[in-house]
Amino acid sequence: MLNFSKINIILIYLIFFLISIFSVLNFQHKDNLILDKKVNLGLDLQGGSYLLLEINSDSLVEEKIQSKVIPIKKLFRENNLIYSDFKINKKDLTFKINDFEKFELFFFSRKENLINPYIDNYRAFELDYKKLNDNYVQVSFSKFGLLTINNSALKQSIEIVRRRIDDVGTKEPTILQRGEKRILVELPGLKDPERIKKLLGKTAKLNFRMVSENSEFGVDELISEIGESLKISKRIVMSGENLIDAQPSIQNQQNEPTVSFTLDRIGSQKFGRTTTDNVGKRLAIVLDGKIISAPNINEPITSGKGVISGNFSFQEATDLALLLRSGALPTPLDVVEERTVGPDLGEDSIKSGITSLIVGFILVIFFMLYKYRLFGLVANIALIANLLMLVGVLTILEATLTLPGIAGIILTVGMAVDANVLIFERIKEELKTEKSIIHAFDSGYSKAKITVLDANITTLIAAVILFAFGSGPVKGFAITLGIGILTTLFTAYFLARHLTSIIVLRKNNTTLKI
Repeated sequence: MLNFSKINIILIYLIFFLISIFSVLNFQHKDNLILDKKVNLGLDLQGGSYLLLEINSDSLVEEKIQSKVIPIKKLFRENNLIYSDFKINKKDLTFKINDFEKFELFFFSRKENLINPYIDNYRAFELDYKKLNDNYVQVSFSKFGLLTINNSALKQSIEIVRRRIDDVGTKEPTILQRGEKRILVELPGLKDPERIKKLLGKTAKLNFRMVSENSEFGVDELISEIGESLKISKRIVMSGENLIDAQPSIQNQQNEPTVSFTLDRIGSQKFGRTTTDNVGKRLAIVLDGKIISAPNINEPITSGKGVISGNFSFQEATDLALLLRSGALPTPLDVVEERTVGPDLGEDSIKSGITSLIVGFILVIFFMLYKYRLFGLVANIALIANLLMLVGVLTILEATLTLPGIAGIILTVGMAVDANVLIFERIKEELKTEKSIIHAFDSGYSKAKITVLDANITTLIAAVILFAFGSGPVKGFAITLGIGILTTLFTAYFLARHLTSIIVLRKNNTTLKI
């Protein structure tokens, strides 16, 4: 155990140097970056904004229930089921059926029917029904159906929220699912959350519709951004799903901020056909039910590229382009809870954490020197190397350090010397029976290895479980603890063991006290 080849020695110190050098990157100046990597501070250390969002799936349920109308009526016709008084409500459909028993038998006995498109054995029905008076039936989404809609909307919303926040440039945001309908957003370093709230509060459903001069059926009356009342067709020429890209730009001699957009192939065809057939007319650009622009079509636009203008400031044009790029949210998002953590609180947390780390570090160093003298110095060198490697790995991963993460580092300090204590105590036992100092140290390291590995591996398993099932601060603690265990094993059984071997081999013929 005390014999090291030259290759092993080179590898040990090369690994230590390459990992530890990354810890220095945290002290580099912003204007002179060697490599843009560092440990990021979490919300509790740096300050920032905390938002808890909740999806409002009412509009999505209404949209989904309306999509069932045509398939249900088609199935009625195909199976000679006579119905009347068919009404579309916000969350359900009601109708009168002439033969309720046939309706019930049809909808729950055939696997290919609409009500039961999933697993019949487990009654995982998307829709459910309830009989009302006089053979009236109410069809609505079942609990399973609502859960499916919410889960799909939540996952899509998380992805779109992530895109929007990433485009803003916020460093190391935390975006997590909370329960069935909520999204947790933590934005370290963000002092003014108002812009983010506005971006996340818009569903960004974009569509293009023709302005109509008539008041016939199928026309909506909407107010434009400049206060102009316009009648626009309900028919959607093209939706935001056909957009490939959107970027802020400056147009015309007045340097007016606008948004330039690019369409996909299908969108280009639709847009080209519409602008060709309606030269001289106005095309309304509607975002979340509001007209943001209604320009005249001066000529056919067949290139698949266009411009949205609307008396924007450059910030508004930038945000609009961001919303269009990230896509529309499936449902509106409501802010359930909002907190802003000030930087002063974060500074207090950092000071407390650093003070605890320094005090613990100094006490451990003095204890090891008092208890094991020269070999205590070896353990202390290994401890310093352990901390450098731990910070180095966190820097490589660009991890976010939270207050529980600092607690994990402090715990690592104690566990790092614990490995050396186990080894040195085992060596003491071997020195009582062995005449050869080299053999006693070699045997001590060999016999203590299993105990040290068992102790650290069980802790590592606990850290993995905490990371897998924990959230937020718990994950931060688990990451630093897990990395600390790995660096502890490396420094104890490679670095400290090599330094110990140097002392033992040089003082082989003298008495060594430990």
